[in-house]
Amino acid sequence: MDTNHITDLLPDYLDKALSDSENNKVESHLKTCVSCNQELEEYKSLFTDFQKEELIKPSIELHKNFEALLATEKKNLVKVVSLENPKKSTPRNWFYNSMKIAASVALLIAAFVGGRYFQNQETQQEIALIENESLELKQTTMISLMENQSASKRIQGVQFIEEFKEPDEAIVKALADRMLLDENTNVRLTAAEALSKFNHSKLVKLAFIEALETEKDPSVQIAIIQNLVKTQEKKAVKSMQKLLEQEDTQPFIKEEINQVLSEII
Repeated sequence: MDTNHITDLLPDYLDKALSDSENNKVESHLKTCVSCNQELEEYKSLFTDFQKEELIKPSIELHKNFEALLATEKKNLVKVVSLENPKKSTPRNWFYNSMKIAASVALLIAAFVGGRYFQNQETQQEIALIENESLELKQTTMISLMENQSASKRIQGVQFIEEFKEPDEAIVKALADRMLLDENTNVRLTAAEALSKFNHSKLVKLAFIEALETEKDPSVQIAIIQNLVKTQEKKAVKSMQKLLEQEDTQPFIKEEINQVLSEII
């Protein structure tokens, strides 16, 4: 990424989270930089799309059904009471009618409680569906950014991982591909840092080991080594020992390996 640009400051600039000096720096730069202005507009467009998402109002069909049931039960209750002739009433009839009234009331209460329960269940399902659709949109956006020709956009896509509490295998694999295959060092380093949050994943551990065997940039190598130490993955020992034996491995990389190797073995 061109260090003269201020792409990494644009998200905080839009969130008004910059200090006064940083804010002035961004606004001054934007006056003369076409590239950063384009980046800013793309950020604005992305944020606007997410803000337009709305929750769908839960269905009221169950409420209507309950109202109809309640009206029917009220009508039946009136008929039961009105059929009785007080003059011919006996203790047995009185008890029988009382039980019918009590049963009707119990039915109404059960219908009301059951209706509330199922309505709540339906609402929760609808909310879950909406949230799932939102996650799918975010996943599509993230993967699309990571496949962009612009290195800065690929970094933006990698950093989008913050939107996911528990990313699925497709997202983790996309991050691993960025770390293993991306031509830009900054993208690979950012992907390694993002994957460090999911060290418990077997897929991530294997990706780190594979990357250690192919990565040539020292800064990325250090990040991978440190993550492998955290995972305590013993399969990484062989790859680290290979780096120690290679003549083109930087001395400080070998020193780092010698310091941490004992923590894994």
